[in-house]
This record gives sequence, C-alpha cells and structure tokens, in this order.
Amino acid sequence: MTTQRLSTPPTFSRHRLRFRERRRPDLPPLLAVWALSRAAMLWLLAHDTLGIGDVGKEVHVLYRHWYERIASGALPADEATWQYPPGAALVLLAPGTVPGLTYFQGFVALALLADATVLLALARAGGDGAWYWTGGLPLLLHTPLARYDLPVTALAVAALLAVRAGRARLGGALAGLGALAKGWPLLVLTGTTPGPATGRAWRSALATALGGAAVLAAVFPHTLDFLRHQGGRGVQVESAGGTLLSLARLAGWQGRVVYRYGAFEFAGPYVGAVAVVSLLCTGAALLWLVVWRVRSLHWSDATPLDAALAAVLLVTVTSRVISPQYLVWLLGLAAVCLTSRNTTQRPVALLLLPAAALTAFAYPLLYGEVLAVTPLGCLLMLVRNGLLVAAALLSCRLLWGESAPDVLRVPWSTARAVRTP
Repeated sequence: MTTQRLSTPPTFSRHRLRFRERRRPDLPPLLAVWALSRAAMLWLLAHDTLGIGDVGKEVHVLYRHWYERIASGALPADEATWQYPPGAALVLLAPGTVPGLTYFQGFVALALLADATVLLALARAGGDGAWYWTGGLPLLLHTPLARYDLPVTALAVAALLAVRAGRARLGGALAGLGALAKGWPLLVLTGTTPGPATGRAWRSALATALGGAAVLAAVFPHTLDFLRHQGGRGVQVESAGGTLLSLARLAGWQGRVVYRYGAFEFAGPYVGAVAVVSLLCTGAALLWLVVWRVRSLHWSDATPLDAALAAVLLVTVTSRVISPQYLVWLLGLAAVCLTSRNTTQRPVALLLLPAAALTAFAYPLLYGEVLAVTPLGCLLMLVRNGLLVAAALLSCRLLWGESAPDVLRVPWSTARAVRTP
C-alpha cells in the first residue's frame, strides 16, 4: 500500500502581501551617475558619430512629419509606416508644445523627463531597481532618447508600482493609457493579485483605453487603420525568426532584405511561413500565461512584477519584430522587479544587460553587417536573440516555480479548493 506524501500543504497567500523592509538608494550618488550617463547619451545623439548615423533621423524626419499631419487634424493612417494605436498621436504632439525648443529638442527633453520619472519612482520604491535602470539604459547608447518608448515605459512602470502599492484602479488606468499609445503595457496587469483588485485594475484599464480610443476616434478619422499595416508586416531582420532566415541565407537560401513598413524585413520563399509560426508562438505564449494564472496558488508582493516581465519577454521574443527600443521596455520592467526582495527575476535581469549591450552593437554600431547578413552580423543577432530567448524561458520557469510549486504534486480538485477563500 502506498501513500501520497505532501511535504508542504499548498497555501494561497493573497491576503498576506506584506512588503519586506526595502532599502532606498542614496539619492545624491544615484542622481550624479544618472546625470553623467545621460549627458553621455545626449552627446552621442548630438554628434551621432556612431554607426550609420541616422539614430536621430526618425525624430527629425518621420516623427516631425507625423506631428505636422496630426497637428493638422488627421492621423497618417494612409502611410504604411504608421503602425501604432491612436494614443501615439498624443505622444507625438507633445514635443511641439514645449516652448522655446525645436520639435527635436522638445522630443528629447520629454524623453529625458520620462527617464527621470522612472528613476525617481524606482528610487522611492526602494531596492536595486533605480541603480539597474540608471546603468542599464545607457547600454543602448543614444537610441532610447530618439524613440517614443521612454514615455510609454514610464507609464508601464508607474502602473506596476501602483498595483504593488494596492492602488489597483490607478495602476489599471496608467496601463490603459500606455496601451492606448503602444499596446504592450496592458500586459503588466498579467499577474495582478487574484480577487477584487484584479477586477478593479482590468476594468480601469479597459475603460481608460477604450474611452480614450473613442475620444480620439471622434477627433481623428481612421484611428484603427494601423491594424491593417500591422497585419501586412513580415519578418524583421532583428527578430528571432529573422535570425533563422539569416542563418539560412548564409547556407544558400535565396531570400533578400527589403525595406517595408518602416523596417528592414526578409523577402523570399518561406518568409510567410516563418511569420505564421511567429504568430502561433505568440498565441502559445499567451495561452501559457493564462494557464499559469489559473493554476498558481501562491502570490507575493513580487508576483505581479515578475509576471509582467515574463509576459512582455514572451511577447517580445515571439514577435516578428524586435526593434532596439524594445529593450527599453524590458529594462524598465526588470528594474521594477528588483524593487522587491521577493523577486525571482534577478537572473533574468542580469541576462538582459548583455542583451542590451549587444543590441547597441546590432544598431547602430554594426547595423550594416546585420543588414548585409554577413557572418559577423548573423553571429551578433544569434547571440543577442539567444540571450533574449534564454531570459524568457528562465523567467517563465522561475515564475512557475515560485507561484505554483505544488500544483503538479496535488490533485487538481484539492488545488481548486485551496484557491477558494
């Protein structure tokens, strides 16, 4: 006769989310390092002597052009490069309202303001997140200052910290605003604590996003046309699928690199199949997140933070596009995780640092090698994307092991009973 041995009965601790005492960083040295590193980033942006020299061109030319169209009362929905939710219009309009500055100067000033906001929010939360953010972002060189991902990341970081502090409605509203501008911040609500807080956060997020979209639809026509351009995108050179196609080209595949939809993509046989597989992998990743959420038994103050990083990592590595600025999102979410001593994601945060440094080599330093699909360019993308995939898998493994360690060792009926308060 055999008996089932349960070493530790499963517990569901959503009613005991007590923060451990958090050590706040000393502000003077933190601000000094932040100021010096950002000054270096500004110098690089002003001189733009690295790589192909067009890091700031996106703001000078494309964003400025979009700003002029939006300011005249119409979204650039007829342009294939416009692939953003309608809230992006507000982010692109903001630099033109800064008095005394050109559009480019206003854009960079607002990016630095968002960067500083993230820093102060992380410093107030305590832990190592502020130092991680201060040292991690410059690994991308000056690219973050010339993309609108810093303001969006600031909203996502603020949303997570609000959720962690028990302000579910505020966190949901901030996540909804971020989703209105770029979509992905909605994923930061993946790990909200089960119970009324989750309902409040998601209702607030959806009300903010849908309400904002309705207002913008009343102001601008064709607000949903960006979906049509997203659907037509192929496989970007810098994506994980693009790395496989790059290796295939070195082996003799007859594909080529073309400029479409505002990015360099592969064209040729089997590209469509790789794009479909990428979409299927994204669907599988989202399904895994649902399964994790349904079967998890344990929540700590770090679980919402860890789940947010895992969710965005999964969507990033399975995407048909991995632009350099995507690392801004990941560094921001990893920094939030490091504000909690209970986080499981420290090894993941460490993996993201070399991935960010290699991203700077991929763009702008050696972008020509990447586009020409040389052995050096392929090796660079293989290592960078390998690190991101490893980080995503490790993040999921650590998240599952921390929040659902007993699920596979007890009957499912028992687990369901434990979840019921």
